[in-house]
Amino acid sequence: MELGVKFGFMRQTKYRPQIGTFPMFEIPTGNPAKGLGVGKVWYKLPLWIERDIGPSALAGDAGYAILRQFPYRSFPSAGFLVKREINKKLEPGVEAFSHVAEGFAAPQTQSSNLIDAGGDCHFKNPNFQFLFAYGHSVAGQTENYDDLGLYWT
Repeated sequence: MELGVKFGFMRQTKYRPQIGTFPMFEIPTGNPAKGLGVGKVWYKLPLWIERDIGPSALAGDAGYAILRQFPYRSFPSAGFLVKREINKKLEPGVEAFSHVAEGFAAPQTQSSNLIDAGGDCHFKNPNFQFLFAYGHSVAGQTENYDDLGLYWT
C-alpha cells in the first residue's frame, strides 16, 4: 500500500512551472516469500515539476527510492508525463519513465525504460480519483505492468 503527501513549494506562475515533492511510504501488505512486497517499509523521494498549458499538463520527476532490505537495493528513477483534461471527470495521459536495477530479489534486476498509457477518473468529489495505467518496456529489461488505484488529495 502506498501512502504519500504531495507538496508544492513553488506555485506555477506565467513564467515558472509548479515545483514540489511527493514523498511516499510503501507499506508492506503482502507475503515477500511469494513475491508480494519486500517485507519492510520503503520510501520514494521524488522532486517534480509541472506546467499546465490550457487543458493539458506536462510533468516530470526525478527521485530516489530507499529500500533497506537485502537483497533489494535503493535506486534512482525519472519520468515525464503528458496528460489532457477531456472533461471534468476524465484525464487520459501517456508517461515515459526509467529506473535502474532494483536488486536481486526484485523482478526488475536490470534497468528499464518504459512507456504507459492511462489516466484518472474523478468522482463527484474532484479530490477523489480512480487511477489506471498499462505499460511496457521499450528498452532494457522486459517488463509489463498494470496499475489500478484510488487516489485522495
